[in-house]
Amino acid sequence: MKAGIASPNGIAIQDVPEPTPGPADLLIKVKAIGLNRADLGAAKAAASGDGKPIGIEFAGEVVATGSAVEGFDNGDRIMCHATGSHGEFALCDYRRALKIPDGMSFETAATLPVGLNTLHNALVTAGRLKPGENVLVQGASSGVGIIGLQMAKRLGAKFVIGTSTNDIRRARLTEFGADLALNTADPDWPAQVLKATQGHGLDLTVDMLSGPTVNQTMRCTALRGRIVNIGRLAGAKAEFDFDEHARRRIDHIGVTFRTRNIEEVHDIMVRMRDDLWDHVKAGRIGVPIDKTFRLSEASEAHSYVRANKHFGKVLLIP
Repeated sequence: MKAGIASPNGIAIQDVPEPTPGPADLLIKVKAIGLNRADLGAAKAAASGDGKPIGIEFAGEVVATGSAVEGFDNGDRIMCHATGSHGEFALCDYRRALKIPDGMSFETAATLPVGLNTLHNALVTAGRLKPGENVLVQGASSGVGIIGLQMAKRLGAKFVIGTSTNDIRRARLTEFGADLALNTADPDWPAQVLKATQGHGLDLTVDMLSGPTVNQTMRCTALRGRIVNIGRLAGAKAEFDFDEHARRRIDHIGVTFRTRNIEEVHDIMVRMRDDLWDHVKAGRIGVPIDKTFRLSEASEAHSYVRANKHFGKVLLIP
């Protein structure tokens, strides 16, 4: 099969063996692939030399099932948050899979699983969101960020703020649940948060930026507020104002799927589905598709995402 493999020059399309399902696996004929920023780093991780397809998000049709699989059959349409998406076929542990709602396209389904799982975990499990709170989503014009804005609203947030440094993308955030859209390149943005929240500040921030913005975020965080770090687009290291952190008694929480086992991932997915699946089926939580590329154009697609040109999700089609 054709697949996107890491190489010294970034993603490369090669012929690789079709994967063989283990006892708990679904073998999926991939119909659409959601691109994520994590894929960009994986495309350059050629030192591993394993020759396996990269990627973590896709939708497709079940064509074979392992002996221990429960609840799925050949022909089922599924979306999945699992590795190896950049290929014509992919494996998915059945505990990571979600059946695509009737009437939803493969393309739409491929925009959802990473964002749904990541943001529900960040907002609800790690962030302990309560109805009536003020929520900030940093880097909100990405597919994950757009889901976060909508999710926060559906889960009862009182005031939702999204950030983007791009004027055009920032102007669209109010279409997807933001009550206020701010530019973190403006040094006055923490004061704008405090003014908009009548001095209370942020109860919960989903931080995809980190880097030097973290101290600014703390300056407009409410007493005993929470910051959940899910990304480091602005930098993995920066000075940290420990005094501000202590004075406001902030919970700063780091989360990642890289160190979670299958039971933990399944639990996250079940909790998300219990809270949000009616909204997903009704189209009340979704992501616009910015641009679609063929799998053979994966290098161009990765460059497009790396250049930060998109609003919402970029897809690959095998």
